[in-house]
Amino acid sequence: MRSEVRLRPFVVLSVAVVSAVLFAGCSGLGGGDETSSPTSTGSADLCGAAAPAGPQSDAVTATGDVGTPPEVSFDFPIDATELPTQRTVLVTGDGDELVAGDYLNFGYTILDGTTGAVLDVGGFEPGQLMPQQISPDGLGAFFGCATIGSRIAVVAATGDTTTPSVVYVLDALGINPTAAWGEEQAPVAGMPTVTLDADGTPNITVPTDDTPPTETEIAVLKKGDGYTVAASDQVLVQFRGARWSTGELFDGGDTWTGDSPYMGGADKFVPGFTKALVGQTVGSQVLVVIPPADGYGEGEINTTDLKGDTLVFVIDILGAQQAVPAAQ
Repeated sequence: MRSEVRLRPFVVLSVAVVSAVLFAGCSGLGGGDETSSPTSTGSADLCGAAAPAGPQSDAVTATGDVGTPPEVSFDFPIDATELPTQRTVLVTGDGDELVAGDYLNFGYTILDGTTGAVLDVGGFEPGQLMPQQISPDGLGAFFGCATIGSRIAVVAATGDTTTPSVVYVLDALGINPTAAWGEEQAPVAGMPTVTLDADGTPNITVPTDDTPPTETEIAVLKKGDGYTVAASDQVLVQFRGARWSTGELFDGGDTWTGDSPYMGGADKFVPGFTKALVGQTVGSQVLVVIPPADGYGEGEINTTDLKGDTLVFVIDILGAQQAVPAAQ
């Protein structure tokens, strides 16, 4: 029997509200199939969104290098009664300043404000946490317009009686690209050709006069150096798809014309798309040719759906997050 799995949203706890506090206002975070749209209005919005410092957050100390789990101390218990969210920058990094719409990689340590116990630590190893999009009405309250390399302490009330207050220590590790960044690989003969615009948008040329393959064919265009995707993972991807029959792009097959990458389960796509993801590394760009059997099924090619057509996708794998066993 398969064990039940779920995505690690932020912290594996019986008190789900602890993670909800961090992700309040952020659609698509923690493994949903939706993803928030970038506002890209600059760092000013994030600076204004940052929670103010307070006596409780100022009292938090965290030792150890940024990018490694810290040793955290603070005075507890923290009274959650009328406790406003407080934020103090413990270490100011020398990297780029966060801008609304950025996808941030960060590490976290969460502690119970009543007992001082460590509730969860994560984000420091590949595959533990999906890059999260920063917006003024979401994670901007915690990170603000912090610079990469910063460490931030946040104290917040949860509204929950079991864990009424929590302390977060957050390390801003890096801004995740929204296009594949891996090392370019030699093209594979006989496959469609791909060129890239300056922003990474792919352009696909399909050899429509050739007979399409009858089995799914995969070529790595860029080889990333990140975490290796498993079928049970959630993934953050950009993709563009074209029909083999016409060489034209099709509706619903293109994140590049939208506001943001797509986040969903690696095994929730058509089979050929999933085959192109599993076993690949984050940062990679993959070209896949999907016959009807691994796509939308056999049938007569038509203009109303994708049945019967061979599909060509270029997929940029931007992030992945492991599923973890559900709490027993």
